[in-house]
Amino acid sequence: MSTAPQATTTAAEVKHQKWWGWGEEGITWSHADKPKFAPFVMDKLGVDVNLPAPGAPPLRSFDVPESRLSAELRSTLNILVGPANVVTDDESRVVHAYGKGVRDLVRVRRGNFGRLPDAVVYPGGEADVVAIVDAVVAADGVLIPFGGGSNIVAALEALPDEPRQVISIDLGRMNKVLEIDEQSGLARIQAGVLGPDMEEQLNGAGWTLGHFPDSFIWSTLGGWIATRSSGAQSDKYGDIADITRGLRVVLPGEVLVLRPLPSTSTGPSVREMIIGSEGRLGIITEAWVNVHRLAEVREIQAYFFPDYDSGIKAAEQVITSGARPMLLRVSDANETEFSMANGKQSSRVGHLMSQAIQQVMLRKGWDLTKICLSFIGYEGSVSHVRYTKSLVGKIVRANGGMAVGKGPGTLYDQKKFDIPYIRDFLLDRGIPADVSETSTPWSKVKEVHDETVQRAQEAFDAAGHRGFIMCHLSHSYHSGACQYFTFAISDASETNLRSYDTVKRTIQQSFMEHGGTVSHHHGVGEEHSPWMDQDISPAGVHMQAKLFEAVDPGHHLNPGKIVHEGRPGISANSEDA
Repeated sequence: MSTAPQATTTAAEVKHQKWWGWGEEGITWSHADKPKFAPFVMDKLGVDVNLPAPGAPPLRSFDVPESRLSAELRSTLNILVGPANVVTDDESRVVHAYGKGVRDLVRVRRGNFGRLPDAVVYPGGEADVVAIVDAVVAADGVLIPFGGGSNIVAALEALPDEPRQVISIDLGRMNKVLEIDEQSGLARIQAGVLGPDMEEQLNGAGWTLGHFPDSFIWSTLGGWIATRSSGAQSDKYGDIADITRGLRVVLPGEVLVLRPLPSTSTGPSVREMIIGSEGRLGIITEAWVNVHRLAEVREIQAYFFPDYDSGIKAAEQVITSGARPMLLRVSDANETEFSMANGKQSSRVGHLMSQAIQQVMLRKGWDLTKICLSFIGYEGSVSHVRYTKSLVGKIVRANGGMAVGKGPGTLYDQKKFDIPYIRDFLLDRGIPADVSETSTPWSKVKEVHDETVQRAQEAFDAAGHRGFIMCHLSHSYHSGACQYFTFAISDASETNLRSYDTVKRTIQQSFMEHGGTVSHHHGVGEEHSPWMDQDISPAGVHMQAKLFEAVDPGHHLNPGKIVHEGRPGISANSEDA
């Protein structure tokens, strides 16, 4: 049994997002100080975002399905963790029923709650998790692990026709950095810690994990591991599969213990089986992870390229040069235009500088409708950062690019976690917006970008609504890179999830047809499971299904995720709209 201390907090002290959108109640996004944003949305989507938007209806206006928790199981759970940590109120159950994908938010705002959990249970330590798992399995119930609730691929919801009792097990009380092995650069951390809380604890001791996904503020270490997450700085620190070295996982009747070894040759990797398993192979309680000393210097430089093709070529050359920046991002022309529209009102000096940069571009013969913005980040000692910047600068110039300083990079660093709030702002105004990401070899990067953008435009036309798609390249590797697409469709109708499906399916299928993967770092859940046969082949799906069946023959652990068992969620959820 783990020696981790029992939490002293209660369920009431665990932070949660609002039931109808991203982040805490009262925190929203505004374009009041961004004069170019409203004209941009009007031009691309034909929607006037200056008009007032209806707020979310109060939860009490909906008929929330009652909990089906039996008196017997309630009594058992109360004994195990205390009545204060067994929660069955309507709002808590709604918050834990869905993630924060656009499909989730459209449904929940309409009062379409699906199969709500019957209770939310908050363990205080691994011993509690063991007892909860054993009790729920003995009652033939279903267990769904919950971290920060930021999932966007339907990995948190119960099957719509689930007849058994459903328990959401929220690990939010298990939120401590337990120990740091300074010589090895390893930290032992509880799975329920949110990103900011974890970094605060690590930073206080002079360390960082270096893992900063877009969901950082509202996601947890356990959630990152369960979905095989990547962060903005993965070019330096690796994705969560690289970072995670040891694990403790509660299964029915036993605890899996994987020590934090640098490498092993012990058959098929059980560690790799757990990473990305989305709760189907057990409840992750803690992990040993790589940590790094805080860098002496950290800065993000902005660059412009004449077009996306030039930026992609430069990115490939930077990665293969051995430069190892901590961040390498190249936006296509559409995303560059969006970024500029999302900027604040410039000062007189800033405006003059912007005009001067444009004049330089024009003298170079650039088409300003095709320019692409890039952010490249550097960390380390003063000498290392100086050398890396010099090496990258030569590559940028060789591909026709130009440096524009730290100013834009500083602004990017400050607002990098704003995108989900912008997504909610648009949804308030009848614009469903979402993301799809993939990875390909370098030889396929340009093809998958161009074909996917073209296919998406055709899908907008087929749906009969205006739409917009943009993309950036990030998370680069020796052999290829991730491309992250964001799309929006102007459809405020009651059937807008059908329009959304038309576009989402088209984008995902384009990935399959042009050498990509179904998902680079958001996971599978139910949303992406229909494409798994194409992605890893029917034999691969068969192997996964047999693994899940062997570990969980009673289908107690988050059933229906990754392998959809004949009921792909994206189809079922469309009908729920």
